Amino acid sequence: MEREAMEFDVVIVGGGPSGLASAIRLKQLATEKGSDISVCLIEKGAEIGAHILSGAVMDPRALNELLPNWQAEGAPLNAPVSEDRFLILSETGATKVPNALLPGCFHNEGNFVISLGNVCRWLGERAEALGIEIYPGFAGAEVLFDENGAVKGVATGDMGRLHDGSEGPNFQPGMELHGKYTFFAEGCRGHLGKALMERFQLNAGADPQTYGIGIKELWDIDPAKHQLGLVVHSGGWPMQPDTYGGGFLYHLENNQVAVGFVVGLGYENPHLSPYEEFQRYKTHPEIRKFLEGGKRVAYGARALTAGGVQSLPKLVFPGGVLVGDDAGFLNAARIKGSHTAIKSGMLAAEACFDALTAERERDELVAYPEAYKNSWLYDELYKARNFKPWMAKGLKLGSIMFGIDQIVFGGKAPWTLRHKTPDHAKLKPAADCPKIDYPKPDGVITFDRLSSVFLSSTNHEEDQPCHLQLKDAAIPIKVNLATYDAPEQRFCPAGVYEILDQEEGQPRLQINAQNCVHCKTCDIKDPTQNINWVVPQGGEGPTYPNM
Repeated sequence: MEREAMEFDVVIVGGGPSGLASAIRLKQLATEKGSDISVCLIEKGAEIGAHILSGAVMDPRALNELLPNWQAEGAPLNAPVSEDRFLILSETGATKVPNALLPGCFHNEGNFVISLGNVCRWLGERAEALGIEIYPGFAGAEVLFDENGAVKGVATGDMGRLHDGSEGPNFQPGMELHGKYTFFAEGCRGHLGKALMERFQLNAGADPQTYGIGIKELWDIDPAKHQLGLVVHSGGWPMQPDTYGGGFLYHLENNQVAVGFVVGLGYENPHLSPYEEFQRYKTHPEIRKFLEGGKRVAYGARALTAGGVQSLPKLVFPGGVLVGDDAGFLNAARIKGSHTAIKSGMLAAEACFDALTAERERDELVAYPEAYKNSWLYDELYKARNFKPWMAKGLKLGSIMFGIDQIVFGGKAPWTLRHKTPDHAKLKPAADCPKIDYPKPDGVITFDRLSSVFLSSTNHEEDQPCHLQLKDAAIPIKVNLATYDAPEQRFCPAGVYEILDQEEGQPRLQINAQNCVHCKTCDIKDPTQNINWVVPQGGEGPTYPNM
């Protein structure tokens, strides 16, 4: 099958903060130097921001560097942080940690409560004004290589294939987008980034990456309970002390709050359900008091990388780079990744521009990782490197030791703790773990999965190849169900995976791919690594407003 091809200087896959920052910085440099660079950015969501989900509290440091006049240009950073509260929760009570005892990473003075989706929409407008070609609704489905094995671009996914892979009546082949350099900015567990890591052995010498799943709702609340810019973080209940997780509640403008929960995907008990833990979290008196009398208006979920500098892969390979969470630049200690993503995109863009000016193409942009090592981005991530390893040892011990790490040693302790085991390998057999009794949803504060998925506005054409691929169709029953009680039923926050006909003695796995919110948790946590997430048709998936 022949596909139409388009040529650019730079192709960028992903319209999140790192991809958009890369594009903007390239065009800025070209304007400054009086040169012309063609830049194409593709985004699998139906629009820029449609698939963007984050807490989020934003440090404007990188945005200040990228677009110093962002305030005058109307950037949607309208809720400066007014108060920080960090709570240690028991089942019925809460202890507020005095701010004076909190490490600097938990202080948010000068930061903003934002919708990252809205910030990305605004960045997209800035990018288009600079002449960047943006194509939403086009999913990067395949990496293309030249005769020397260097990345030469990507192919977008075919449209209109039927469930069996055949061409339907509305079939349209994907397009090839060729570039002198290609930026991969897909976010956490990007499926093209994953393939590139394997092909070029980018993870050699790095610790296994560690992940979390963040589940979030947006609520309209009683104006009397709203405090613009209030940031509430919590640890403790409902998680067990040996399981990493915590909640957040951020007060945005327009009497809205974002409430969410993050569960580290290194948990051991296969009976645990991150979705149900989040629903329980909302029933705590300190959280419930904000939500009562309000209305839930949006829902979503997304995995996030948390391994830090120990788990960063090699960032460059012939013809391309990894930026943002496709590489893993999130600072888990600060619960922030947008500013680090923007900075990584800027650094890669600067290295790429110099290479294009020197008339190079499809080599390794080694100046990018060198610039990263000499930037504030590296300094920030290095200081936070021991956060996740300490917290993996339990909330109490982890909090004490990380506090010593930050307050006594300023993040420069003479040791670096390692991540030794990938998250998917940490599950214990179901028979060895206690079952967890989750309460039924009340429909007021807590809700079932399907009503939540409805609020994500996710949509997939049903008669298309399933984008949740099984390497071996027998493993879900023979291994996952037999040993782990089918944990995919619980770690998926969207009800995609169901075991049916179990009582009849011939159980089978049902995959409801149309429910998928593209969080990538199944690709990460499946204990046999049998599930492979690939892109569906472009434009499909969730449509997140103000998330």
